[in-house]
Amino acid sequence: MIYFDNAATSYPKPQSVINAVRNSMFLYGANPGRSGHAFSVKTAETVYETRELLDGFFDGYGSEFICFTVNCTHALNTAIKGILNKGDHVIISSLEHNSVTRPIHALKEKGFITYSVFSVCEDKEETLENFKNAFTRNTKLCVVTAVSNVFGNILPIKELSRVAHSMGAYFFVDGAQGAGVIPISMKNDGIDCLCIPGHKGLLGPMGTGALLHGNVDLKPLIQGGTGSSSFDLNQPENFPERLESGTLNVPGICGLKEGLKVVEKIGVDNIRKRENEICKEIFEGLKDIKKVKLYRDFYNEELYAPVLSFNIDGLHSEQVSAMLDRGGVAVRGGFHCSPLAHISMGTNDTGTVRISPSFRTTKKDINILLNLIRKIAIKEFI
Repeated sequence: MIYFDNAATSYPKPQSVINAVRNSMFLYGANPGRSGHAFSVKTAETVYETRELLDGFFDGYGSEFICFTVNCTHALNTAIKGILNKGDHVIISSLEHNSVTRPIHALKEKGFITYSVFSVCEDKEETLENFKNAFTRNTKLCVVTAVSNVFGNILPIKELSRVAHSMGAYFFVDGAQGAGVIPISMKNDGIDCLCIPGHKGLLGPMGTGALLHGNVDLKPLIQGGTGSSSFDLNQPENFPERLESGTLNVPGICGLKEGLKVVEKIGVDNIRKRENEICKEIFEGLKDIKKVKLYRDFYNEELYAPVLSFNIDGLHSEQVSAMLDRGGVAVRGGFHCSPLAHISMGTNDTGTVRISPSFRTTKKDINILLNLIRKIAIKEFI
């Protein structure tokens, strides 16, 4: 199988990540923060080291302000529901994933909040103007994706955060497609809360994620055992315990730790450069295939992350994806849990076929993909 679905989850995982998950069952099998014996303390130390790595990687506000979650969706729900009060107004972008849209829409349906959607455009100034116009007197929160999971647009995070803060609103970022792919600095970019998956660009196992914040007064999504203050029936006020109840996914955290080390060793800039080179080559190849529809006129590495969507005239995206699968190539067809993005680009009837390579994608992989798409487009491969 040739794998072009790294925007869903990275594959294959580095061997060091696989080894870390396996070895954790032997080396870190005790419950961190739940016992005073040496085995538990040793496990707690590796969890703490992973917090420190995340804090340094994203230029965060301290390891105590990092909460481990089961995925990015869990982190986003914790952040969004943890900050909002009845009557608040929220702003989101026209490219948001359902992990942002659904919790916010659910709160709106309950009459708890209101929200607005601003259009992301090719022109940055127009995007910023649309964003400014979405504010109301009670706007409490802005939530935007760092990178569109469908079309690869990189949003102007730093400029958007400045506007949000000037209007007295919090600025939260969905880092699902940006973490490990583009540089993200919480302090420099003005991010109050960053939600990330561990299993995509950070190369860790599925079932891992994190919420990083700047000492934001977040209410916990769940309450329970934290290994501290057991006779207090109230959830602890201090972080990270306030947001972390129950036993952590230690094997996953150990794998995430090793994934972070791999990404740091290679360098985010080097990964992005390589993946953009691959995406650009695929883009240029697709441009020459009749009946293939692309959703940008040219490939601009500054404006887009290495995620590429296309369609073939007369075929639904899921049909094309299925045919590629039969040819041994894994891509994703459909709507990618992002209806707003498809509505904004007019692909809400067919969805798109999404290609997301990795820095390990080879020239041979690219040629096989393009040859298959050519055959599908001229109906030589059904």
